[in-house]
Amino acid sequence: MAYTTINKSSEHFNTKLYTGNGSTQSITGVGFQPDWTWIKSRTTNGYHNVFDAVRGATKRIFTNDTQVEATTSTTLTSFDSDGFSLGSNGDVNGNSQSQVAWNWKANGAGSSNTDGSITSTVSANTTSGFSIVSYTGTGSVATVGHGLGAVPKMIFFKDRETSVDWGVYAEAIGNGNELYLSTTDSSGANSNAFNSTSPTSSVFTIGTSSRYNPSSKSVIAYCFAEKTGYSKFGSYTGNGSTDGAFVYTGFKPAFLMIKRTSGTDQWILYDTKRETSNVMNLALTPDSNDAEQDTSSYNTLDIVSNGFKCRGGSSGSGTGTNQSGGSYIYMAFAEAPLVGTNNIPCTAR
Repeated sequence: MAYTTINKSSEHFNTKLYTGNGSTQSITGVGFQPDWTWIKSRTTNGYHNVFDAVRGATKRIFTNDTQVEATTSTTLTSFDSDGFSLGSNGDVNGNSQSQVAWNWKANGAGSSNTDGSITSTVSANTTSGFSIVSYTGTGSVATVGHGLGAVPKMIFFKDRETSVDWGVYAEAIGNGNELYLSTTDSSGANSNAFNSTSPTSSVFTIGTSSRYNPSSKSVIAYCFAEKTGYSKFGSYTGNGSTDGAFVYTGFKPAFLMIKRTSGTDQWILYDTKRETSNVMNLALTPDSNDAEQDTSSYNTLDIVSNGFKCRGGSSGSGTGTNQSGGSYIYMAFAEAPLVGTNNIPCTAR
């Protein structure tokens, strides 16, 4: 087994909490210059704002909406050496609002990649298995270089110029199926999404679906390859019990996002900065503009040193994480790796 060379996860992914001031401010303490920053107000309803260094600061898209890319000068105004700077926009810097920003490191503004039949602009962090890919669709089956040097397990796609839902490729549901990050829909078959072809270590394939391959229009894709001890993208089956499914990741997750694929349910996102002890109850939902929700009566789980343990039952809204017989996918990033030369143990919470 190939082990990750990552000894400090927070050099590649980090969650940052801050309070908005309704004016301008620079947020520091991320630990690196982020290339993908995803911001959400915890205390009020508001859009999930996504920014990246390939499209450029001030250009935002929303995980919970179909809207096209918008340039808003008062949002994220720059990516800085230890964080990012903000304008007065209420979604990202509302006065006195508690905010969360999830940050990933790629490789700056990116460079041309000709591995696929479509030339792409790629910003890739091959160490952590994350890349940002910008390309222009053709409407015909094509391949696009992603720059990872490893096979992506999950990819998020957004057409920047058309009001259309986000598309999701997940290895766990197969290359003939798709999900939508911006909706609660279950997974569905669509051979035109990825031409029923799995990604390789150099390219992903896009079919004739306009969600992924709109003719002459720009698309942004966020690609994730798995790195042992740092990131994990997989699936599990719920059991409907408070003694729920245990999922082994090989590390203590700092960020965990779950989606039931066998039925209609929200995407559910937990992290260990917003909530520092078990049971995990504070959820955000990437498909909605809802403020942070207390899910203590239904969707709950424990973050442990080597994975997570579902605690919610299958009644009511508890189907989001642990419905009996329900099929789920997840993505997780480590608080600290358990492999490589990292010898600091991850304690149970």
